[in-house]
Amino acid sequence: MSFTSSDIQKALSTVNDPDLKKDLVTLNMVRDITVIDDSVSFTVVLTTPACPLKELIRQDCEKAVRKVVGKDTVILINITSSVTTLRDNTPLLPGVKNIIAIASGKGGVGKSTITSNLAVALAQSGAKVGLIDADIFGPSIPVMFNCEREQPEVKVINGKNFILPLEQYGVKLISIGFLAPPESAVVWRGPMASSALKQFISDTIWGDLDYLFIDLPPGTSDIHLTLVQTVPVTGAVIVTTPQKVALADATKGLAMFKQPQINVPILGVVENMAYFTPEELPENKYYIFGKDGGKNLSEKFNVPLLGQIPLVQSIRESGDSGLPAVLKEGITARAFTDLAEALARQIAIRNATFDHTKKVEISV
Repeated sequence: MSFTSSDIQKALSTVNDPDLKKDLVTLNMVRDITVIDDSVSFTVVLTTPACPLKELIRQDCEKAVRKVVGKDTVILINITSSVTTLRDNTPLLPGVKNIIAIASGKGGVGKSTITSNLAVALAQSGAKVGLIDADIFGPSIPVMFNCEREQPEVKVINGKNFILPLEQYGVKLISIGFLAPPESAVVWRGPMASSALKQFISDTIWGDLDYLFIDLPPGTSDIHLTLVQTVPVTGAVIVTTPQKVALADATKGLAMFKQPQINVPILGVVENMAYFTPEELPENKYYIFGKDGGKNLSEKFNVPLLGQIPLVQSIRESGDSGLPAVLKEGITARAFTDLAEALARQIAIRNATFDHTKKVEISV
C-alpha cells in the first residue's frame, strides 16, 4: 500500500482540536511529516504542555492515519507543545506569553494557595512560569514557597539596577516579602504600593515565560488598576468560597474586570473550600460553607467553573510548610493538577477566539 506525506496531511486534516473546533492542519499543529518504507512519523504541537486532551488527540490522529496506511505500518507520533499568545513584542515583559491575574473579592478565600499550586502544577507540566506577589500589604508567597528569608539578587545593566527573581519548584518568584523583614509591616499609601508592582513588572528580569501569574490583593484597589494600566492582561481568574458573603465580594471583583473600559476576559471561577473531606474518608463530602456557590457564580456570568477545591487539612499544612500541596500525592494534588489543566485550556481557547487585551488608558 503506497502513500505520501500529502496523504498523511490530508488524513490529519480530519482531526479536530476538541477545544478550538478546527482541524489540526488548519491550526498549524501538525509538523515534520515523514514517510519512510513502512513507517510514518509526525509531530503534533499542542497549545500547552498541560493539555488535558493530549491522549485523546493522539488517539484521533492514529485512527485517522491508520485508515490511509493500513494495519502493518508503524505510526510514530511525537507530542510537543508551544503555548499560544496574543501579546506583541512590547518593551514591558517582551518574553512573557500570557499574564494571568488571580483575584478575589475578599481576603481569606485561599487566593494565594490557589495561585501557588496553579503555578507549580503548570511548571511541573513543562511550562515556563513566573509569579508576582502583588499583595503588597499581606505577602504570603514567600512562606508558601519556603523562601521567606531569601533575598533576590540585583544585576546592573547599562547603569540601571534590575531584580533577578528567585526560583523555587520551577517557578520564578518576586514579592515585597523578599525585600522587607518578615516581622515588619509594610505601611504604604496606595501610590507607593502601585509603584512597587510597576517595579516588579518593569525592573525584574523575567526572561521567557509561558505564564506569569499576578497574585492580587483582595478587593478592587489601586493595585488592580495599576496592573491593567501597565500591561495587557490575558485574562483573570476569580477565587471564591461558597458562602454568600464571599460570593457577593467575588461578584464585585468579577464585575470590575468586565467593565467596558477595562474589558479583561474572565478565564473562569475557582471555588475553594468547596467541601470538607477528611483524609481518612476521601469519598465523604461535607458542605460546611454551603454548596455550589462558585458554580452558581460562574453560571450567572456565563464563565467557566475551573474547579472545586476541597477543604483538606493537608492543603493548609502544605502552605505553612512551604511545600505546595500539588507536589504531594493524593486527592488534593489531583485537584490542583486538574485545575491547572482547565486553566491552560481556557487560556488557549481565549487566545484562539478573543481579540488582544489592550492596556487600560483611563485614570480613575
